[in-house]
Amino acid sequence: MANHAAESQRNRILEWLRQKPLTTFEAKEQLDIMQPATRIFELKERGYNIITQRITQNGHNNVARYVLLAEVKHEPR
Repeated sequence: MANHAAESQRNRILEWLRQKPLTTFEAKEQLDIMQPATRIFELKERGYNIITQRITQNGHNNVARYVLLAEVKHEPR
């Protein structure tokens, strides 16, 4: 059975990443996704080429910044 909440979160992340990189703070504050690393991992498992950069943001060190490099041609169902 599909987890619709997780699918919705993955879709929100992808919509954002298609426009610009996404930080952990943005995922939590703008997209209401409390565990973005899990959703990013799942997207990578599906074949999306997403890199993780470590940045300093708002005085916090080691913040994840996700960048979409390439989409999946045909996502598995």
